[in-house]
Amino acid sequence: MMHSLWVKKDDLAQSQWRESAAPSLADGQILLAVEKYALTANNITYAVVGDGFGYWNFFPTGDAEWGIVPVWGFAKVVASENTDIAVGERVYGYLPMASHLLVTPANVQDGGFVDGAEHRQGLAIIYNQYQRLGSDAGAHEAERAIFQPLFTTSFLIEHFMRSNDWFGAKALLMTSASSKTSLALAMVARSLSPEIRRIGLTSAGNKAFVETSGLYDAVLTYDNLAEADTATPTVSVDFAGNSKLLGAIHSHWGDQLKFSSLVGATHISARGGGEELQGPKPELFFAPTAAESLMKEIGPVAFRERVDAQFSAFVSGASDYLQIEDLKGRDALQSAYLSMLANEVDPSRGLMCHLA
Repeated sequence: MMHSLWVKKDDLAQSQWRESAAPSLADGQILLAVEKYALTANNITYAVVGDGFGYWNFFPTGDAEWGIVPVWGFAKVVASENTDIAVGERVYGYLPMASHLLVTPANVQDGGFVDGAEHRQGLAIIYNQYQRLGSDAGAHEAERAIFQPLFTTSFLIEHFMRSNDWFGAKALLMTSASSKTSLALAMVARSLSPEIRRIGLTSAGNKAFVETSGLYDAVLTYDNLAEADTATPTVSVDFAGNSKLLGAIHSHWGDQLKFSSLVGATHISARGGGEELQGPKPELFFAPTAAESLMKEIGPVAFRERVDAQFSAFVSGASDYLQIEDLKGRDALQSAYLSMLANEVDPSRGLMCHLA
């Protein structure tokens, strides 16, 4: 039997494990058993914006009201009708919160393949790629699953800003500064654009953690935003999805806010809004589109090399402020999902989920 965690699309706190029979494999298909996956706020974003960005379409349930939240992790081939891929081989990539995934490999190469399943055609290619890993576990797999998808987004944001000369700004303001995506952006900006001042905005409870990371030049809390210096031209990257906070940022910086980027929705309870804002109109940053554009410009190999170079440096420092936790069993995984949904997971915790 296979297990998957279904969530109600219009009420994400409603979740339940569902069982299904193992599928029969057609010629060319493989069955993956999910070994472990990372659970981060990024996965909650997939669920929050699922309909608008097609995230529910990757692992359809067959029920329009229920979906399966995508995650990043590792899986093992447990059945194969594909002559190029053997049972026992491991892969890294986009997985469901589930015990298994049926895949139709296409464009199979030594380094990886693409899921050519009919329902995944037309979806962002960055989510359909799987990397082949051989049969043995590698180093820093937990850090890779927790950080790499988020890190790639951060890398692309910095590249976008730098390619536009930071829109004339001299400072970068990041909300949800304790989030892994914000931490990664701060690190990449420090490495590739050291002249840009990095300002982290976080809750009072997370301020000490954010300061401990050492990645920000200044750390402010949401309730003392009014104290922030507005003399310096600034760009903002909002990971919070809180309309009231976004309005306060635009109001405080006014014309000194040179660009306003929206990424993700960490605080889902306050993601609505739409009031008139001072300064530039916020623009949504969609990482898959940015990734495909940069890959076309420099090629996929060079793209991966650039990301990996920065990622290695980031991972080496992450152990100073991140504690990896392994969670096992359906009850623990469902509880962790609900805690992440409620924004109750301390940022110092890196969650790795194992069904067995």
